[in-house]
Amino acid sequence: MRANALAGNFLLVSLPLLGLLALAMGLFGSEEQLMAAMRAHKNAHLTLQQLVRLFTDWGNQVMYLPFLVILFNAWHRRDRRSLRFVVAYVLAQVVVCFLLLHLTKMALGRPRPYTFLELYQPLTLSPAFHSLPSGHTAEISGSCLALALWLGRARWALALGLVVAVMGLSRLYLLQHYPSDVFFGWMFGALSGFAAYTFGTSKEGPPGHG
Repeated sequence: MRANALAGNFLLVSLPLLGLLALAMGLFGSEEQLMAAMRAHKNAHLTLQQLVRLFTDWGNQVMYLPFLVILFNAWHRRDRRSLRFVVAYVLAQVVVCFLLLHLTKMALGRPRPYTFLELYQPLTLSPAFHSLPSGHTAEISGSCLALALWLGRARWALALGLVVAVMGLSRLYLLQHYPSDVFFGWMFGALSGFAAYTFGTSKEGPPGHG
């Protein structure tokens, strides 16, 4: 895949979430005001809250399915290139979106919005102080970006970008993260997804893709 195609698909995956965050901050002016609006809306719409919680709980697990399909096809066809891509994806997600991200969470100790606290507690194991960065956003960003670059199709990249945006919004809506947490979660995910594609494919790209 050419460099401009890679850049285009990267942007299509990333822009829905980044645009949503920029719009939210532009409308509300501060993270605290945005969280207050989210809290009021969430408490007044219990059915919507349940639907959002369902997505935030299962969205990342559903995104494993395409990689399982790629893995199954790679094993069946003895396609080493596809197998290498899936292995690179798993390693990148574990190293970046699990190990590095959780170490960052523990080191910084930012309180989650639902705690109503402001003071950080660095070097803590308490999940209530693991707001920064957003792990859900990192994980789904890594999955969607890696898959979009692998598929090499703009329409799929945009669709996956919308999935990333909904996940980021769900974390805000449920008061698990601030917009800045979601933004830095996306950065971790972008690193993971790009690393998975870079190390998991050859210069020519996956078979049948252009």
